Amino acid sequence: MMRSFFLIFSAFLVSAPVLPAHEMRPAYLEIRQTGEETFDLLWKVPGRGPQQRLALYVRLTDDCEVLNAVQTSYVGAAFIERSSVRRPGGLTGIQITVDGLAQTLTDVLARVERSDGTVQITRLTPTSPTFTIEASPSPFEVAKTYTWLGIEHIWIGIDHLLFIGCLLFVAGTWKRILITITGFTIAHSVTLALAALDVVRLPIAPVEATIALSIVFLAVEIARGNEQSLTYRYPIAVSSSFGLLHGFGFAAVLQEIGLPQKDLVVALLFFNVGVEIGQVIFAAVLLLVVQAGLWLWRRQTELNLRSVPARRAAAVTSYLIGPIAVYWVIERMMP
Repeated sequence: MMRSFFLIFSAFLVSAPVLPAHEMRPAYLEIRQTGEETFDLLWKVPGRGPQQRLALYVRLTDDCEVLNAVQTSYVGAAFIERSSVRRPGGLTGIQITVDGLAQTLTDVLARVERSDGTVQITRLTPTSPTFTIEASPSPFEVAKTYTWLGIEHIWIGIDHLLFIGCLLFVAGTWKRILITITGFTIAHSVTLALAALDVVRLPIAPVEATIALSIVFLAVEIARGNEQSLTYRYPIAVSSSFGLLHGFGFAAVLQEIGLPQKDLVVALLFFNVGVEIGQVIFAAVLLLVVQAGLWLWRRQTELNLRSVPARRAAAVTSYLIGPIAVYWVIERMMP
């Protein structure tokens, strides 16, 4: 019975976020202030081919004047619309709505960049399709916003979560898990900061492909189950090495969202804090589920992922994760 439980749980963990991917790709709205009363708008909407676009439309207030014709292009499976608007007194205080969002399963990431360098980031959902453009935020508001962005990013970053899950099975015990995750945290924090501050820059496509390859590597190691290998003896070496690459992946998200120049350090710090909170919660939930499974199966009260039943469950999971990660490697290497 418990073997079936682990199989079902593993299959759900791997496949659940993959199946509805097309319906849940987020849209992106960027509003960039170019003058006291003028703004450039970029609206990116997911599409299923150049002839099929999600019916999502940005609605401004009636006193906003469109300055030029909307320019539309289809790039990377998304429709991109660019325009410029003017509003007397600026946009502060007005409400912006995404019509049609309530009828979808997707979200919208809205980014407002002011002329003073400050940035407002808002996540719109089907139940909350409207937001208000605010004045320049306080450091506390920046910290809160970027913490949530970090948490959300790690929870939707299935590749990062699978890598962490594999690390847990390789580490095995509480002490080794703590050391391994700490090494991963320190490593990706360093490269996240370097990349976000533009000290080091790497092309994102090879980085993302290598991140997927890191999951393949761990899946193979778990399937082999050779506890004398370097990976099992020194998991912190693996977590730290690949953690450097995962940091560049996190930074790519920040480069898309943008960092407020006024509170750059606060935003960077708390985005990283959010990432850590997200991965700790994921690891804790996964360990609780595994512990419950071990107790039901063998009445094993002590968490030890190196025990025989845990290793069997890990081997089954690795055979499910491996092909998914290989697919990601191939997909991300393709032009």
